[in-house]
Amino acid sequence: MYLKLFITFFKIGLFTFGGGWAMIAIIEREIVDNHKWIAKEDFLDLLAIAQSMPGILAVNIATVIGDNLKGLRGSIVAALGTIMPSFLIILAIATYLTPETIKNNEIISRIFKGIRPAVVALIVAPVITTARNAKINWKTVIIPITIALMIYSHIPIVSNPIVYIILGAIIGIVINIHKTLKKEAHDE
Repeated sequence: MYLKLFITFFKIGLFTFGGGWAMIAIIEREIVDNHKWIAKEDFLDLLAIAQSMPGILAVNIATVIGDNLKGLRGSIVAALGTIMPSFLIILAIATYLTPETIKNNEIISRIFKGIRPAVVALIVAPVITTARNAKINWKTVIIPITIALMIYSHIPIVSNPIVYIILGAIIGIVINIHKTLKKEAHDE
């Protein structure tokens, strides 16, 4: 099982570009659909736990899933599987390519420009899937849109990510209170 866990996360780490959010859809497909190690609902719970942990999302989700499957050793094996491909690729790149080489090489520069839009798509796709699975609808989408606009506008008062999380929670509470009051008024 440890070898399967390592190989699974190694493949995910090797073939995923764009960071943690780009990996989520692939991790879900491998862990939930292909291997059936975890139920979809449990995966969403583990994703929420991984997001609340400090550090890199891809490593956090691998650690949480590994722990869920095989405890501490499983978390270490899954995390190493996720980290190892990036480490080896960066080591190879750093050995042979300098920043000047990348900048001055037209082919490499075009490759990176071509990868950017694909990375955006890899990030957007799991966000949409996670939003659907988390039952975010057109009424509750106001929370992420409001927070995203606040982040984008660089409001100087709100520069700490914790403030955004608290604001999102407050908006969620207000929406639920409004929804409850509206339902109570309708029932009477």
